[in-house]
Amino acid sequence: MDLKGKKVLVFGAGKSGIGAAGLLLRKQAEVILYDGNAKQDPEKLKEKLPEDSSPEMIFGEFPEQRIGELDLTVLSPGVPADLPEVQKIKEKGIPVWGEVELAYQVGNGQVLAITGTNGKTTTTSLLGEIMKNCREDVQVVGNIGTAYTSVALDTTEKTVTVAEVSSFQLETIETFHPRASAITNITEDHLNRHHTMDEYIRVKERITENQTMDDVCVLNYEDEILRAFGEKLIREQKVRVFFFSSQRELEEGIYYRDGEIYLSRDGKKELVVRTDDLKILGLHNFENVMTAVAMAYDVGVSLETIRQAVCAFRGVEHRIEYVCEKNGVAYYNDSKGTNPDAAIKGIQAMNRPTLLIGGGFDKQSTYESWIRSFDGKVRYLVLIGETKEKIAETARREGFQDILMAENLEQAVKLCAEKANPGDAVLLSPACASWDQFDSYEQRGEKFKEYVRALKE
Repeated sequence: MDLKGKKVLVFGAGKSGIGAAGLLLRKQAEVILYDGNAKQDPEKLKEKLPEDSSPEMIFGEFPEQRIGELDLTVLSPGVPADLPEVQKIKEKGIPVWGEVELAYQVGNGQVLAITGTNGKTTTTSLLGEIMKNCREDVQVVGNIGTAYTSVALDTTEKTVTVAEVSSFQLETIETFHPRASAITNITEDHLNRHHTMDEYIRVKERITENQTMDDVCVLNYEDEILRAFGEKLIREQKVRVFFFSSQRELEEGIYYRDGEIYLSRDGKKELVVRTDDLKILGLHNFENVMTAVAMAYDVGVSLETIRQAVCAFRGVEHRIEYVCEKNGVAYYNDSKGTNPDAAIKGIQAMNRPTLLIGGGFDKQSTYESWIRSFDGKVRYLVLIGETKEKIAETARREGFQDILMAENLEQAVKLCAEKANPGDAVLLSPACASWDQFDSYEQRGEKFKEYVRALKE
């Protein structure tokens, strides 16, 4: 679509919405920036947009009579596609794109895209580092910090864009076509948005929708949903499939065995890396490494270049991040553990008695498997946020009784400091989103580190 002169509604005035509005303004579209929050400050938003631009802004309730004027609507990832306002727009036959679709339509170069319930951010960061070691122009985009729309217009045919893509963003793709894609795993998450697991799975699998046999999709062989999906793709000859496994050797694929990662392809097996040489720990991180390695190798990166990058990689902020030691107690920030499955990985990585801080915004998750994963490691479960009663009830039902309630994160940190013994760990790994008390998991993690560092020795 030629965007010049088109009237485009940008729905949502957060970071993604601002990125989309900025791109559209640079393409000389006529932008209406809309947000349901009537308390938005238009002057502050203008400061984030291109100089001398003055898009129309509407806050609060969107006037339905304006829908007929629109040529296109761009949804921010946080805006559900089934909102009544969005449905009315669709009923008028007006295209509804997400941020990823908009950026892809105006961007250039090769796209490598990663989705999955957990592991997206680490895998995207690592793949970005690998590609930076061998390509001149690499953009790393997504929830990882940089909106895809904020860099898309600056890409060229030589650009490699490594994109972390959420289920929210995949809801609204049309032509998005990555050269290499990956789904790291699929477990229960975002059911408050997608309503059923079947719908959540369907949306995740859309990452392959426009791929062909010239492309690759990397999938987790140990995830039953993804194994079945991969076998279906192979039968249909939709896209080339490359599996990874942390549990078994694969004749064709990449796998972990006895502290080593091997790549097996076309009858040849080659050692990629010994996991003792990695700076990131845990089986879940070895799976992230395998995903990034497989994608990079398929687009032509040498194993030597890959090996150097993965051995240098130190992980990402807010994911089992060591903060400091106070009074013999080690503190870890795993604020990115925003669902039970991710939080299980946090517990599994602990190698000492642990005081665990959990709770937050209710995404309609269930917590039995998380509680069962404590496996004698958790001395106290300290709960905060709107899910604390729900989690406490689940924990007691599962036989875990050592529960403390806190009003907020600061109080939770102080409680842990009082109860911890030298040699213990305190882990923030909430198993919930942050939106009840914080703007984002990043803000929650930063506050945790601030409260920990303020503790007296």
